[in-house]
Amino acid sequence: MNTMETTYIMIKPDGVQRGLVGEIIGRFERKGLKLVALKSVVPSKETAETHYECHAARPFYPGLIKFVTSGPVVCMAWTGVDAIAVARTLIGATNGREAAPGTIRGDFGMDMGYNMIHGSDAAETAAFELNLWFPEGLMQWDNLMGAWVYE
Repeated sequence: MNTMETTYIMIKPDGVQRGLVGEIIGRFERKGLKLVALKSVVPSKETAETHYECHAARPFYPGLIKFVTSGPVVCMAWTGVDAIAVARTLIGATNGREAAPGTIRGDFGMDMGYNMIHGSDAAETAAFELNLWFPEGLMQWDNLMGAWVYE
């Protein structure tokens, strides 16, 4: 059964600094997902620590927090059928050198740490991340393109 989902996607500081925001957003749009929230912020240390709390015990955690708070990120919410899995396929493997060509990381990534983008990995994670980054909620609008995306 196909399920409509909403996923959280964040373009990290390296993706913003490299000027890839438009390219990345375009890939999600061209795939047929619907953008229901968008903002750019420099994350606070507290928000970054909350977002990445599942990695708190790992040795890379302090560097990850320093990195993600080093500049602007672009926070997005995308809706579509199986949006979480679809987004993760578009994103590609964490290590850009191993990510498949045609994915965001496969086309633009060369490193594990500078991997440009984050995407929710499950429905529970997406709900947590969407509430963290968009406490004001998401937009509701009719996507007329949807009639040309889904049968």
